Amino acid sequence: MRITLQEELDQLEAALQEEGELVLRALRGCLGALERMDVELADEVIDFDDEVDESYLNIEEGILSLLARQTPVAVDLRTVLAILHVNLHLERMADYCVTVAKLTKLVAGVAADETLIDAFEEMGSRAEEMIRVALDSFAHRDVERAETLVELDELIDRANRRAVKQVIAIGGDDERREWGLRTIVVSRCLERIGDHAVDIGEQTAFLVSG
Repeated sequence: MRITLQEELDQLEAALQEEGELVLRALRGCLGALERMDVELADEVIDFDDEVDESYLNIEEGILSLLARQTPVAVDLRTVLAILHVNLHLERMADYCVTVAKLTKLVAGVAADETLIDAFEEMGSRAEEMIRVALDSFAHRDVERAETLVELDELIDRANRRAVKQVIAIGGDDERREWGLRTIVVSRCLERIGDHAVDIGEQTAFLVSG
């Protein structure tokens, strides 16, 4: 029996939400590895990215297949385009989690600055909240909730600026300074995850308003 266009769209959106859960798992994993300087967990996050990539490719192939067999127009076409963009944003978020995991492996033997670790935990929690808000607002076509992502993103941006100042203030030996310099990249990765969540919110607005 021929599957309808709406059924295909529903399947793609469900797959998108599942991919979002994978990204959240990767985010929690990389933050846990950083907090505990757990090299084994960092390796698991790096390996786990294959699952996110597989999900990303499956959704992309599903979109191409739909476009080849169906003729979406108006809101249906906007839905396809929005799914395409959100899929890419989620995959990029997972890549940033991998970067954090790799940096954790590089600095695992150096004593961490606890103030910075606390800052990264705060940023990670806000990034996780933003991903959930972004995915939920997209699923429910809730533009008003999607717009709150801009304010949440400003909180991450502020935390990022504080982290940079903390790195600059780090004294001690060369190893401590190297740890601080590498963690600037960690801070930037978490800040970029927030930016991608905002972009998903913009896709919600596009989907609803065109």
